[in-house]
Amino acid sequence: MARRCGALPAVLCLCAAAWSCCAAGVAPERDQLCRPPPGWAPAGRVSPEHDVQLTLALRQQGTARLARLVRAVSDPRSPRYGRFLSLEQLRDLVQPSPATLMTVLKWLRGHGVESCSSVATLDFLQCHMPASTAERLLPGAEFHRYLKDQRSVVRSPLPYTIPKDLAEHVDFVGGLHRFPAERNAVSRAWAKEQAEPGQPHGQRAAFHLGVTPSVIRKRYNMTGGDVGLLPNNSQACAQFLEQYFHQADLAEFMQLFGSSFAHHSKVDQVVGHQGWGKAGLEASLDVEYIMSTGANISTWVFSNAGRHESQEPFLAWLLLLSNMSSLPWVHSVSYGDDEDSLSLAYLQRVNVEFMKAAARGLTVLFASGDDGAGCRRVPGGNHTFRPSFPASSPYVTTVGGTSFKNPFLVTAEVTDYISGGGFSNVFPMPDYQAAAVRSFLRSAAKLPPSSYYNSSGRAYPDLAALSDNYWVVTNRVPLPWVSGTSASTPVVAGMLALVNDRRLQRGQAPLGFINPALYQLRERGHGAALYDVTQGCHLSCLDGAVQGQGFCAGPAWDPVTGWGTPNFPRLLRALLEA
Repeated sequence: MARRCGALPAVLCLCAAAWSCCAAGVAPERDQLCRPPPGWAPAGRVSPEHDVQLTLALRQQGTARLARLVRAVSDPRSPRYGRFLSLEQLRDLVQPSPATLMTVLKWLRGHGVESCSSVATLDFLQCHMPASTAERLLPGAEFHRYLKDQRSVVRSPLPYTIPKDLAEHVDFVGGLHRFPAERNAVSRAWAKEQAEPGQPHGQRAAFHLGVTPSVIRKRYNMTGGDVGLLPNNSQACAQFLEQYFHQADLAEFMQLFGSSFAHHSKVDQVVGHQGWGKAGLEASLDVEYIMSTGANISTWVFSNAGRHESQEPFLAWLLLLSNMSSLPWVHSVSYGDDEDSLSLAYLQRVNVEFMKAAARGLTVLFASGDDGAGCRRVPGGNHTFRPSFPASSPYVTTVGGTSFKNPFLVTAEVTDYISGGGFSNVFPMPDYQAAAVRSFLRSAAKLPPSSYYNSSGRAYPDLAALSDNYWVVTNRVPLPWVSGTSASTPVVAGMLALVNDRRLQRGQAPLGFINPALYQLRERGHGAALYDVTQGCHLSCLDGAVQGQGFCAGPAWDPVTGWGTPNFPRLLRALLEA
């Protein structure tokens, strides 16, 4: 529950004298892309009295200590492994200083802003005010409405500033520039390949007409007994935009495809607004497949549609994570933006929010994206690959995509050419992956020109799963050929929720941030926990230098499929020993 100002320490809620509007201003997000993305049409400036909602990210304390703590609680070799923080302990570590809280509240009160609420960790403030007040509060900003299809948002096409005295207290202000990012599952016709010539001796590949839960469970060696048993274990997926699932779709999906395993046919909890309009293909996909691999496990859906015109849906989800003491242990998120479209202040602060989640023992998975290595086209200059965020954050687990080598048989996998992957231009390569990535860079048969990517950046994805040719029920209609890393991510998330189920049964801590453990599997003798995907490349810039080809898969880790795809019984055994 959000905290009103009255719940803050009394000394911080004193009435303040008017803040001087003459203080020199600084622009916290000078590098933030302000122009609307394609498809958003300007509809004029809003009226002065129009209500806007701003989210102030207050400067946190203890972030260096938080980073050290995350390393300790996430590394199986550490004596502190699995000793996660409660929300209250996290608040005590990161909450802003009294000086920050006092200075910011004084500034807001000086402009007559009274309608603000905080989160449990005290490091975000959400404030409502008229647009005219917001424009005085943040000189330079102008609030305009933009329309796309049936949706409208209010954003500023001009950069904002804050008083110089606030620069050390505010990381950024949300609700001005970033438009809702769109990453949607798609239905595509796949070019049929020749049947795979050989199968291992004594095995016969199963014929199929599309990926369903039974196909996934067969490929990844999950049995009918691989279902959740504990009532205190849960998993979640997050939805943004006006993307909704329908309980009736889920029930029909399980009736059609869930007969071989115990399962739930209903989402247990929806956090946020659940609309009753047309179901979204992405939302249906997420829910139906996290509940197929994470079968019989209580499932939540975070529905952050951005229903207030100036709300940033993704930021709203992050605030929920900072405000709820009881959360599912595993979160699947199919969301992403081009890293270069976001301000450095925003990227760094959101990265800290993922550190906070890791410190609490949450496993947060993001889809790697559906644009391969991506491409940033520079007019008159050299093209470069274009990493995606949050996939490029070193504190999330990023999931790429694969396809069956023969699209009609349950066989070995090759890369899905859309599978997002590459190297961050912002975040340095974390220690946990350095040896694996450098090995790839040394041994790869062919690499793109070095000018296209930052070989010292955080590399992704971390692992992968099937991302092509799924069956989904949406609006009561079964649809085939649904594809994207929006499919592979909930599949992996459900498996990790199942691992948590077994760990909790044994009295062990949940997995938490799994990347350090994931990158140690081979050296701990668990290389068979993941199927190594070694064939295929993903797409990139269509130019003379790379000709549409990004990176290619190879032995061990690679920036197309990570370490490969799950061999569930071996992965379960490995992570139970962590």
